[in-house]
Amino acid sequence: MSRILITSALPYINGIKHLGNLVGSQLPADLFARFCRARGHEVMFICATDEHGTPAELAAAKTGEDVAAYCERMHRVQAELAHGFRLSFDHYGRSSSERNKRLTQHFAEKLAENGFIEEVTERQVYSRADGRFLPDRYIEGTCPNCGYDRARGDQCENCTKQLDPTDLIDPRSAISGSTELEVRETRHLYLRQSLLKDEIDAWIDSQQDWPVLTTSIAKKWLHDGDGLQDRGITRDLSWGVPVKKGDAPWPGMEGKVFYVWFDAPIEYIGATAEWADAHGLDEAAWRRWWRTDEGAADVRYVQFMGKDNVPFHTLSFPATLMGSREPWKLVDYIKSFNYLNYDGGQFSTSQGRGVFMDQALEILPADYWRWWLLSHAPENSDSEFTWENFQASVNKDLADVLGNFVSRVTKFGRARFGEAVPEGGDFGPAEEALLAALTPRLRAYEAHMEAMEIRKAAYELRAIWAEGNEYLQAAAPWAVFKTDPAGAAAIIRLSLNLIRLYAVLSQPFIPDASAAMMESLNCDDWRWPGALPDALSTLPAGHAFVVPEVLFRKITDDEREAWQARFAGLRS
Repeated sequence: MSRILITSALPYINGIKHLGNLVGSQLPADLFARFCRARGHEVMFICATDEHGTPAELAAAKTGEDVAAYCERMHRVQAELAHGFRLSFDHYGRSSSERNKRLTQHFAEKLAENGFIEEVTERQVYSRADGRFLPDRYIEGTCPNCGYDRARGDQCENCTKQLDPTDLIDPRSAISGSTELEVRETRHLYLRQSLLKDEIDAWIDSQQDWPVLTTSIAKKWLHDGDGLQDRGITRDLSWGVPVKKGDAPWPGMEGKVFYVWFDAPIEYIGATAEWADAHGLDEAAWRRWWRTDEGAADVRYVQFMGKDNVPFHTLSFPATLMGSREPWKLVDYIKSFNYLNYDGGQFSTSQGRGVFMDQALEILPADYWRWWLLSHAPENSDSEFTWENFQASVNKDLADVLGNFVSRVTKFGRARFGEAVPEGGDFGPAEEALLAALTPRLRAYEAHMEAMEIRKAAYELRAIWAEGNEYLQAAAPWAVFKTDPAGAAAIIRLSLNLIRLYAVLSQPFIPDASAAMMESLNCDDWRWPGALPDALSTLPAGHAFVVPEVLFRKITDDEREAWQARFAGLRS
């Protein structure tokens, strides 16, 4: 058994996330966490809401709430939606926690002690209309790189280029829309990432198995242009982690807070500490996951994120950990994703375009979405959600292949043998052929899951379901029963055991349907299959079962057309 630490990029607190956000980090991380647990590993799966910075302040201002109250409310909303999608976090924390505040201040102090913090006087945009500096997302304008006219002051959402507010063309205040902006001097702390460039470069080179997408983005940031740049880690805001040394204000930094992208990744550690607190555990309980001098050297740490988050996780967060000169656990593998687009355009939180998590669950249960999103995950290139493809995938994969198999087997078994597994004979040629087909597919499925090759894993899982359908169709127990009831009984016994196998293998993708299959079999044996003959003999003769409710219903053309029309415009 191994210990595996899994973190998903923290979702911003500013509203409900869309399906593109979900498949870009949290959902594939959950898939991997469930698979690792199923294989017997000790897993710590951590996520949290990212609550600091301008997005929170702007969103709270729109609702008329105090920002702390807004964040508390939205944390509950996001946690409920995460549960609705069956995301199996061990802890879903908050970056505004006391744990994260103390850790963020601790790292800043250590970085300063080691010469990796510099005080810099910089020129920053000030809005006379708003009476304040406008860092980051408080400024919108045209991206100088791609021409997108709604680029933010920290990053262009369209081309992902990281920006400074002063880079924008025709900038305007995101608060008031005012263009009465001027540049004034202000003083901030900078993380001297450039001093750690060679160290980070060598560390990235040592990660031979990282996805090409992850490594290429990191290397581009390290070597293109002027290379890795020092980065401001404080902001002129009131909401955030106060800039302190110990319990006292940091001299010259009074009234400032740490930049959200400095404190947010630290919350991975903070949320693990929150988990220990929530369970009444001591400091050692969380430090064994994060401190290599206290047991974390044996941990495998895997991060999941969209490609826009890669620079911060391959450069800035490692620079924070390395620069502390303390024995913190660095990530071993970063699974990054391209973008999921929506029906000919882009999903967009800021523009309210696409299907959002709450709307998706209003329409259909979580498993429908989980299956489509994971089986179409944007791993090697951008992918696109279309309603036609979604309908086809649900109807063919879930309803026709898996659901149909479960329904046919249980209904025929009940009709001919009662609600108990019938006596079955030895495996014949058809069963041996099924085992011969299933065994390599099972091993391929395991290999793809371990490698986090999600679409390939989904392909193999569907093929495993299809093998059962093909076996059942060829074996034709309804015809065999007329002349050989015992032979038909053997087919049904094997097929009922196949349903249990499918429940175990499918649980990382479609946990609710898997639970329903197990419940119908009156079984709680979730052991991962070793030798298939043993796995397909788990349910003995006489074991009771019932016919489950329909696992997956088909999506009608009328429903598809109605949903397509409903979500064609912006979210109201």
